Amino acid sequence: MELLRIENIEKYYGSKSSLTKAIDGISLTVQEGEFVAIMGASGSGKTTLLNCISTIDRVTSGHIYLEGSDITELKGKALNRFRREKLGFIFQDFNLLDTMTAYENIALALSIQKAPASSIDSAVKTVARQLDIEDILKKYPYQMSGGQKQRVASARAIITNPRLVLADEPTGALDSKSSKMLLERFNYLNKDLKATIMMVTHDSFTASYASRILFIKDGKLFHEISRGEATRKQFFDKIIDVVTMLGGDVSDAL
Repeated sequence: MELLRIENIEKYYGSKSSLTKAIDGISLTVQEGEFVAIMGASGSGKTTLLNCISTIDRVTSGHIYLEGSDITELKGKALNRFRREKLGFIFQDFNLLDTMTAYENIALALSIQKAPASSIDSAVKTVARQLDIEDILKKYPYQMSGGQKQRVASARAIITNPRLVLADEPTGALDSKSSKMLLERFNYLNKDLKATIMMVTHDSFTASYASRILFIKDGKLFHEISRGEATRKQFFDKIIDVVTMLGGDVSDAL
């Protein structure tokens, strides 16, 4: 079932005398339960696209529909409610509150939704078990590793059962071991909990965990590939082929 539909969106930055076109007529759809990665060179428009979907940025023209509702028309309280109830965010720099424990950071998402206090404890413990962070719930961010912080941030993002999880370079600040652990958890969220995920990444290894990859170049949708029945190694090789087609060295093209 179609969850997200983007119709010919454009995004400009700057003034009339100096306009930059960050997104140039992108259209795409995302099905419920997909794990989609967005790749592209620095400045290609991939993060701007994610920001428009998340309503952090407003499109200059075009429309974005989530579950059939045009989110580009939302304002005020309706916009805040949409962000709170429909979306989950995972950022590269974690965005955890330093004065709160892991438990409190995760529970905050439900508190903002005014969930009954009696339901919050069980929900936090359930998502902590799913992301293997039960043993750090009493720790503060300064007591955690980067990988642990990112899994806490992921727990906070999914505890409200959002329709769409948006992740911006979620492995960018992690070492290779922590990155692999987080991506395995993303696979669990996607396959076992049926979470729909859109993830911006510059890293081919990270992208290989997705089921479909959209390549953005100069603000346009350049190419896309789907994993299908391929192994992750085979999918990784396909990604490298597209990187080569985009031009430049594999290590810095994306």
